[in-house]
Amino acid sequence: MEKVKKKTKNSNVIVPVIAVLIALVIGAIVMVIGGYNPLIAYQSLVTKVFGSVYDIGETIRAIIPLLLSGLAVAVANKAGIFNIGVDGQIIMGAVSSLLVGTLIEMPPILHGIVAILVGVVAGGLWGVLVAALKTKFGINEVISSIMLNYIALYFSHILIKNFATQEGTQRSAMIKESAGITFPSLNEVFNGARIHWGFFLVPFIIFAFYYFFEKTRWGYETKVVGLNPNAASYAGIRVNRIMTRTMFLSGALGGLVGTLDTLGVYGYVAISSSTSGIGFDGVAIALLGGNSALGTTLSGILIGALNYGSQGMQFGAGVPSEIIGIVISLIIFFVAAPGIVKAALPKKPLHKEEAK
Repeated sequence: MEKVKKKTKNSNVIVPVIAVLIALVIGAIVMVIGGYNPLIAYQSLVTKVFGSVYDIGETIRAIIPLLLSGLAVAVANKAGIFNIGVDGQIIMGAVSSLLVGTLIEMPPILHGIVAILVGVVAGGLWGVLVAALKTKFGINEVISSIMLNYIALYFSHILIKNFATQEGTQRSAMIKESAGITFPSLNEVFNGARIHWGFFLVPFIIFAFYYFFEKTRWGYETKVVGLNPNAASYAGIRVNRIMTRTMFLSGALGGLVGTLDTLGVYGYVAISSSTSGIGFDGVAIALLGGNSALGTTLSGILIGALNYGSQGMQFGAGVPSEIIGIVISLIIFFVAAPGIVKAALPKKPLHKEEAK
């Protein structure tokens, strides 16, 4: 039995790796068909990611929101909730931290801390709405969270236009300097790359994610609810409370994404006709990472590096950045359909002693 478990665990590691390799190969074939040199394209991608200190810093900056978004989705998945509303939670975190950053006077550092906390709580409460609609009224979380994405988007427009508008532009006013959460010393080290507090927050959050789900009673109960809510309820676990708490944590991580980008990268919030899409990227990252702390971290790093490196492919090899979109989509496709990958792997007969 132990050998079977080990084989399954190894398969969970091998399948994503093979999926990435297959996707890169198919991406290369697409480039050849389009008349591009895949070797130069992939070399340009790697050069863009690691070519300079600035690019390394900007790659890290690009990875942070994607990784956190993946963790936000993974948290909800642990409780059996498909949180497709991370984009809305990102927006609520962004606009809430923006209002604190533009309307309130505070000392530096304290201003940033308060703005982050407000954004995180706003994102968490937006996630709680999804849980409440599911637990109280039986509304499917996919439907409610998608609708809440649009509500958050247009609600943010109202707040910006009434409280923090920048006349003559399609964006908000800039946050006060005291609300900024950049690291000037690190920005200098990375030649101007936009490094912020998330650089130090993310490792702590990854560890907290792992510790919560692997070492605490609450984490264990959350996983039980995700596996079988009926059995969990029969065992005395308060399923509705677990779902509500989990969606607060998931939404809080989404809110943190918007908060960090607003206070540490852009300094404003744009009045956009659509959401950022980072939340949907988080769904792919959580799937690729198997909802685990390590897996989601690695997949977030991979997707973030591919996204940033695609600029190098575009300018260095003339390859459309959409090619990377194809590669990422293929990676997710093969991970979501592991039977295709496993069919290509060599088969080993299962001995009688392994089946025991």
